[in-house]
Amino acid sequence: MEKKFHFSRRKFLGGAAAAGALTTLGTVATLGTGGLLTSCSSGGSEKKYKNIEDLKLPPLLDKAPDGKVLKAGLIGCGGRGTGAAVNYLNAGNGLEIIALGDVFEDKIKACRETLKKEKNVDIADEKCFVGFDAFEKVIDSGVDIIILATPPHFRPKQFAAAVNAGKHVFMEKPVAVDPVGARAIMAAAKKAESLGLTVVTGTQRRHQRDYVETYKKIMDGAIGDVVAANAYWNQNQLWFRTKEAGWSDMEAMLRDWVNWTWLSGDHIVEQHVHNLDVINWFTGKHPVKAVGFGARHRRVTGDQYDMFSVDFVYDNGLHMHSMCRQIDGCASNVSEYITGTKGMSNCQNTIYNPDGSVLWTYEYPKDEQGKPMDKVKISPYDQEHIDMVTAIRANKPINEGENTAISTLVGIMGRISAYTGKEVTWDEMMSSELKIGPEVYALGPVSIPVNIPVPGEGKPAN
Repeated sequence: MEKKFHFSRRKFLGGAAAAGALTTLGTVATLGTGGLLTSCSSGGSEKKYKNIEDLKLPPLLDKAPDGKVLKAGLIGCGGRGTGAAVNYLNAGNGLEIIALGDVFEDKIKACRETLKKEKNVDIADEKCFVGFDAFEKVIDSGVDIIILATPPHFRPKQFAAAVNAGKHVFMEKPVAVDPVGARAIMAAAKKAESLGLTVVTGTQRRHQRDYVETYKKIMDGAIGDVVAANAYWNQNQLWFRTKEAGWSDMEAMLRDWVNWTWLSGDHIVEQHVHNLDVINWFTGKHPVKAVGFGARHRRVTGDQYDMFSVDFVYDNGLHMHSMCRQIDGCASNVSEYITGTKGMSNCQNTIYNPDGSVLWTYEYPKDEQGKPMDKVKISPYDQEHIDMVTAIRANKPINEGENTAISTLVGIMGRISAYTGKEVTWDEMMSSELKIGPEVYALGPVSIPVNIPVPGEGKPAN
């Protein structure tokens, strides 16, 4: 039976910092699409870049250029992993998936069937690896690219292993579930950069054509200086799996991973990271502190909250209101908004004047009848792989690892504030020793408490 416990801020933040963490990794103040964008604090009446190249935007080709055959291995063969493998194969010619790895054999079987049906790709039996060590075997299988789509808890170790082996990486968001893991991603991303490796993450809005065009307008000063922001991901509850007879604790948690904080980071991290990342991208900054609250009302498995509301504060005094909820039968909203000194934007496709009239809107492609469609020409899920392959074949590496680790850590900061009811700062995140999850991975009992956080210091409800 799940019990409610008070969670102290000290417990969540951990003890003293790992020596040199702030010095080694740095406290990144400004973020661009492919690197730092240090001029984002310039006045709203001026361009925020000198040349378009300064923004380091992806080329957004319809198809990756031809080149040498690139072989990829997929680690994590669930729905998103299988989807990412298909997206990769859609990106261009001469692209192969040759190895699969997962803890569960049935996931590999389902993935193989999908790849055969949709892309006529056969994966050899000897290239299918099962178990917690399957990622090591995939990395060592003769591949050029690793696609990481396991539950986020495993991302830091697997990413580091892929980088150490000299592999290009596509990894799904989020990239960690705790501060230790997020900082590990930052460090491995720096190493990947030094090795000339390309790292693309699943924050696909940075590869979505309407978002990119809107971003260019904002950076050109269309709304002036950003003074406020809002980020939302409110929807029905995601999928869940109840424990079946014969499943161990570990198996039950892994098959229901999106509902367990140690595996997913809670939905403010696992899902809402998309919206948080957009605000970081458009402002060129990350928050420096957070005060939030949340609650669990209707969730039927796991140990997570149903909803969060967080006030994020940036170093220039800008506030972002972050709201995310997964409860059936409530108002839905998945969007981002920024307000500037000269106007406002929904970040995706429209810029408004201060009076609410439309200043600019993205022009979507037309269908066969000549009517504008409501989507971009190339799916952003394919586009991010097109951009990855293009970077590799053009020998112009891109590296999104650090930016996504920062956005992930922003979500973690908001989660910890909501769980504890306390203000949490970025400096604390960069020094926290908090690492969640079991020490040993095996299909048996899981030696971690199943606690549902109760913030504050009052008596728990009966």
